[in-house]
Amino acid sequence: MKVVAFNASARKNGNTAILLNTVMDELKAEGIRTELIQLAGKPLQGCRACYKCFTKKNRRCVVTKDILNDCIAKMEEADGILLGSPTYFSDVSASMRALIERVGFVGRANDYMLKRKVGAAVVAVRRAGGIRAFDSINLFLHYMQMVMPGSSYWSVGIGRDPGDVLKDAEGIQTMQTLGRNMAWLMKKIHA
Repeated sequence: MKVVAFNASARKNGNTAILLNTVMDELKAEGIRTELIQLAGKPLQGCRACYKCFTKKNRRCVVTKDILNDCIAKMEEADGILLGSPTYFSDVSASMRALIERVGFVGRANDYMLKRKVGAAVVAVRRAGGIRAFDSINLFLHYMQMVMPGSSYWSVGIGRDPGDVLKDAEGIQTMQTLGRNMAWLMKKIHA
C-alpha cells in the first residue's frame, strides 16, 4: 500500500510539511509506503472550465504545461492521499485550490476515479481560518467519494514560523492519530 501526500505550501520545509511528515511517520511505522510531493516552485494554474476532460474521458487534463497530470498519475497509483495546505486568508493556498479544481473536474469526468481511496486533510494555521481550509479539502475528498479517516481532533496544527507547529503538542498528537487511523482504515479496506 502507498500514500501520496501533496504539500501546497510555498515553504517546502515549513509547518505544512512537518505536519504531513508526522502523519506519514505513523503510516511508515505500519508498513505503508509514502511519498511527499512538494508543489512549491511548480506553477499550477486553476481550472479554465474548458470541459475537455468530459469529452476526452482519458483521466487527464488537456492543459499540459504544468504538473497537474503528474499529480493525477500519483493519485491514481496510490491507495491513500493526503492533501496539506497552509491557511492563506482563511482558506487553502492557491496551489491547493488549483489542484482541487482540476483534479476534481478530471475525477468527476472519469466516473469519480478517486472513489474509495482513503483521503485526509492536513492544515497549518497561524491563528484563524484553519477550519475553513480544512473544510475546503474535506469537501473535495467527500465529493470525490473518498473514504476519510477521523482523528482525535480536526487535523490542524498551529504555528507561524517554520517549526512552530512542533510546539503545538495537541496538533502533533492529532496528526499521529490521523496517521494511525489512516493506516488502520487502509488495512481494513485492503484486507
